[in-house]
Amino acid sequence: MTDKEELGASLFGRTMEFMEEDPLEEIFALNMGDFISEYLISEDLANKIGKDVKNKREKLRSQLKELISIYSLDNTLCVLGFNSQDEYVVYNSIAKTLTQILDVDACHIYLTQDYTKGLDLNNQLLGLVGSSIQFDEDMYAKKIGYKEDDKSVVVKAFKDLEKIQIKDVSKIDNFTPKYELKEFDVKSLAVFPIHNNAYVVGVIVIENYKEKMIKRAYSQLVETIGCLFGTSMHLQQVIEHTELCIIDEQISEKVLQHQRAELTALIGDLGTQQQAFVEKLAKAVDEKGQYKVAHSQNTAELSKKICHQLGLNEKTTDLVYYAGLLQNIGKITLPESLFTNKGKLSKEDWEKLQNHPNVGVNLLMNINFLSEVIPYIHYHKERWDGCGEPEGLKGNSIPFGSRIIAVADAYTAMTSERSYRNAMTKEEALSIIKEESGVKWDPDVVNALFEVVKD
Repeated sequence: MTDKEELGASLFGRTMEFMEEDPLEEIFALNMGDFISEYLISEDLANKIGKDVKNKREKLRSQLKELISIYSLDNTLCVLGFNSQDEYVVYNSIAKTLTQILDVDACHIYLTQDYTKGLDLNNQLLGLVGSSIQFDEDMYAKKIGYKEDDKSVVVKAFKDLEKIQIKDVSKIDNFTPKYELKEFDVKSLAVFPIHNNAYVVGVIVIENYKEKMIKRAYSQLVETIGCLFGTSMHLQQVIEHTELCIIDEQISEKVLQHQRAELTALIGDLGTQQQAFVEKLAKAVDEKGQYKVAHSQNTAELSKKICHQLGLNEKTTDLVYYAGLLQNIGKITLPESLFTNKGKLSKEDWEKLQNHPNVGVNLLMNINFLSEVIPYIHYHKERWDGCGEPEGLKGNSIPFGSRIIAVADAYTAMTSERSYRNAMTKEEALSIIKEESGVKWDPDVVNALFEVVKD
């Protein structure tokens, strides 16, 4: 699978040939994915598909209204729909979080004028909307940005729609440091386009004050974030245009069909990219945690198998899978030095590690489309006997997803090699888990684990 396929290639282009017929039906026929059919399209709307109605235009309007109601800002990252300067401060928070995740010195986010309502970019190609740098005065009053003809590596990455990473900026001619962003201290940088296929809406700039290349897992995460942001922003624009089409009494059926095809495909892309984001975030967590194997991925896969063994429905299984991927997410905002330290940790460092699930929950709460997995992650350190953390929940009062993740995480950790110990055999790990069944672990989940790994 290519990186582009992982990030979700738009189906809109594939449906253009069906414009003269009925593109929504064809999109479903092309099996766009369970994300649309199971989680987004209501049963009522699905029943309408393919049925003859007297007023095709009203049918199309009805379907468009329902598609729009499906999508809300709660279903994606909070990066859209801003109309005033005060609302843009969320980009500062995103930039600061990225510096923590990537273990870098600075992060800046630039967008085009089309995506910066409420800000005056002074007719620049790209304007600064968020930064990890602390400003003593109004950041937006400075109108920091890049013009169309600037010979800058940032503009080049934007126009060429490609990631650019430079280890030593002193060796290139097209880097002009901006005083307000302390860029005279910058030694290395990376620029990532914010885009959705052919639509580019801005860039994310990552900077270090020493020569340092961004690790592959971190780089892939930022690329995925750029695609997720770009798709979300483009989708919001399409929704706004669709809302105008719905109330236009003179609009043609063909235009409404076109809007429906584009809107449906973009929502499908968004779902694909949300999953890619979770998977790349999990890989970055494992990278920072110094795991020699894909611990989070293995935990998630085992959790999914246990769900199937227990006969859980597909939506619950997906949520448990995501929670399994992200159960160690709190580690992403901790410095790598904590995990590479072979000596005795300080009390402060130990507390940081011990509390990482709570840090992860706080981070997830800012990623709204993952809100449903929060309880599973928050309570996966609870014990069946009620002696766990953080609330001391007991038995069936612990969310079922949390009980599944706890067993899968324990087994995966025991059978994986770590920097401080060798991996246990399958038999050794199962023996320990069986012994603690009914104490630490849910007996039913333990029994399902044995069935899953017995071969």
